[in-house]
Amino acid sequence: MSANRSWAEPYRIKMVEPIRMTTRSHRERAIAEAGYNTFLLRSDDVYIDLLTDSGTSAMSDRQWAGLMQGDEAYAGSANYYHFEEAVRTFYGFRHVIPTHQGRGAEHLLSNICIKSGDVVPGNMYFTTTKIHQELAGGRFIDVIIDEAHDPESEHPFKGNVDGEKLKRVINDYGKDRVAYLSLELTVNMAGGQPVSLQNVRETCALCHEHGIRVFLDATRCVENAYFIKEREPGCAGMSIPEIVRAICDEADGCTMSAKKDSLVNIGGFLAFNDAELADAARNLVVIYEGLHTYGGLAGRDLEAMAIGIQESMEYDHIRARIGQVRYLGDRLLKAGIPIVRPVGGHGIFLNAATLLSHLPRERFPAQALAAALYVDSGVRAMERGTVSAGRNSETGENQYPNLELVRLTIPRRVYTQAHMDVVAESVIAVADHRDRVAGLQFSYEPKHLRFFQARFATIQSHGIFRNDDCERPTTTEPAAEIVR
Repeated sequence: MSANRSWAEPYRIKMVEPIRMTTRSHRERAIAEAGYNTFLLRSDDVYIDLLTDSGTSAMSDRQWAGLMQGDEAYAGSANYYHFEEAVRTFYGFRHVIPTHQGRGAEHLLSNICIKSGDVVPGNMYFTTTKIHQELAGGRFIDVIIDEAHDPESEHPFKGNVDGEKLKRVINDYGKDRVAYLSLELTVNMAGGQPVSLQNVRETCALCHEHGIRVFLDATRCVENAYFIKEREPGCAGMSIPEIVRAICDEADGCTMSAKKDSLVNIGGFLAFNDAELADAARNLVVIYEGLHTYGGLAGRDLEAMAIGIQESMEYDHIRARIGQVRYLGDRLLKAGIPIVRPVGGHGIFLNAATLLSHLPRERFPAQALAAALYVDSGVRAMERGTVSAGRNSETGENQYPNLELVRLTIPRRVYTQAHMDVVAESVIAVADHRDRVAGLQFSYEPKHLRFFQARFATIQSHGIFRNDDCERPTTTEPAAEIVR
């Protein structure tokens, strides 16, 4: 078949969930009540929800059937053993401890492996990973390649570890103060950018040469494997499961939020090859999550996760998943919208610093852009910039990362190409009126992970759009206001 022929999603729809568009005035009130934080919006007020791909996937008929086979025994559920077999088969790690989601696994790993004063090098921070490392007494050090901090770089593997940076960390602190290397696949905060298989091998070899363990954040390992197959010389003939195993075989263990690649609404795991570490994790999981054979999950959730792990490895699925993200990215690039390039795995990342260049970083342009996009069309996105970066623990000043982004995160198997068209048109409409988007300031700031619960106020009193006389969005508006 010609490469220019159209392709379609490798599934058909047998159940639908109605969504509804609200009026612009309704959205203006809703975002103001939410303190201009899209995390605090009610889902009923959202038209197309691109806040996250975490736990928002549509499960398959096989997964729903699996729910009916839930063995809800407190200890030794049959579903646990199905789940354990799936992890061992596809990821290869010998010891598997279920957790309620990825941050549960991060918490256990940090408590087991980090001592006060340790450093944890990694290929760019992720918010929950970093806070768990810090609460355990460690300090994250970024060792990703410089291209990852440049949204316009076309480097095919911007998630790669810079070997020279890693060597400096080892030399400066000594191998005994390096708790482990945290290797994320793909790198979320860099725009969903992958790591090459060659870099995984070289990085793990360097760490193991110094007796330093490597733990993967395998949350989006399957998406990373697709990019390796597509972009890395010598890997085109490998299957997705073969690439996933080739990655994991180099590492000592992993944390996993199964709410992403593994296509479930709740669940995660921590996996090791080392029996002593696994035993320590099983002791802690009983305290924080539940017995080591359920980890805070129902048996039916474990069954859905086992099936989802297998489905995630199917080439047609991952090709369509990446293809939908790429379709949206291509539309925005053709319209001249500044986004992180190349298009990554799980979403499109708008370059808010460029798009809203009239706003200084202390006025949180990414947060403002996400709010403006919601007002325009009811599309919910999220900030990935200064607000997410938090404050310097020593000075208390805001940290200003190189990347000031808004993430349009695509749930798996949920939206159609027409939804992507609506999103693209809304981003373009906001860009056409970018000079009218107002800056924000904190009205409430929590101590940890502030992007989840912070509230903001506009610098002026006219809402997120100054002198709000923008054209109405292209999406059809309802005839009347929605009343709760």
